Amino acid sequence: MIRFYKGVDGRVSQLAEYDEGCWISAVSPSEDEINYLVHEAKADPEFVRAALDEEESSRIETEENQTLVIVDVPVAEQQDDATVIYSTMPMGIILTPANVITVCLRENIVISDIAGGQVKNVQTHLKTRFLLNLLLRVASRFLFYLKQIDRMSSRTEKQLHQSMKNQELIQLLGLEKSLVYFSTSLKSNEITLEKILRGRFIKLYDEDQDILEDVLIEVKQAIEMCNIYSSILSGTMDAFASIISNNLNIVMKILTSLTIVMAIPTMVSSFYGMNVDFLPLPFFWFPVLLSVLLTGLVALILVKKGMFH
Repeated sequence: MIRFYKGVDGRVSQLAEYDEGCWISAVSPSEDEINYLVHEAKADPEFVRAALDEEESSRIETEENQTLVIVDVPVAEQQDDATVIYSTMPMGIILTPANVITVCLRENIVISDIAGGQVKNVQTHLKTRFLLNLLLRVASRFLFYLKQIDRMSSRTEKQLHQSMKNQELIQLLGLEKSLVYFSTSLKSNEITLEKILRGRFIKLYDEDQDILEDVLIEVKQAIEMCNIYSSILSGTMDAFASIISNNLNIVMKILTSLTIVMAIPTMVSSFYGMNVDFLPLPFFWFPVLLSVLLTGLVALILVKKGMFH
């Protein structure tokens, strides 16, 4: 799907058709729409195809007065009422002499916020400034999702204190995997931003450089948060694994102690149930009394040794 937007009075408005200086947003474009971007919008076909590659890593490339910037964008997908899956996807930003073109495989919140007019002072004809505002929005979205992950991990940890269930452990594992995706993508984005900051690919003015430095600060902060949350989650997972293993050992210890206690009457009755002579006091009450006394004695010894705790 292709949509056209243009900054009017500092806000983005949707256009009915193409106009020079507008922002062209292509989300999961069809072959006809890709041909439109190549032939009508004059976008480099290799740049468009690269932006649609799900495995494409963050990078910047310039060719024939066009610049391609690919950044990883965070994505949150709601699985059910309690589970949210976080991942990343590449988004290509193509700067042509006339327009800014964004190409991505799926709709994402960064594009939706800017297209919905939630970001102020957006000027689509200032291509570099618009690019930096996009990058700033991506970095802010990473920080927002990282705070969500931290709240979810804290809530899941409280649930685990009350009951050890596989669902909570699987959710923690999913959050840990999301942090790995975020950390990898943020480091790639950081390298791309540092290349832009050098000014070799895109000409930067003083205000542009200030915005880019703000983006880099937020990305570095997000990377640090990723590392901290990953360490906390990893330690939490290890701690709960140890707790589960310890609980299993306690259960096995209690069951073993009960097995020993219950085996004593069986052993005594087995001896007195044999068809042999010369057993002491071969009366009904004696093996019962002996079983009770031995069982009580062994149970007392096991309790003293803490085998039922």
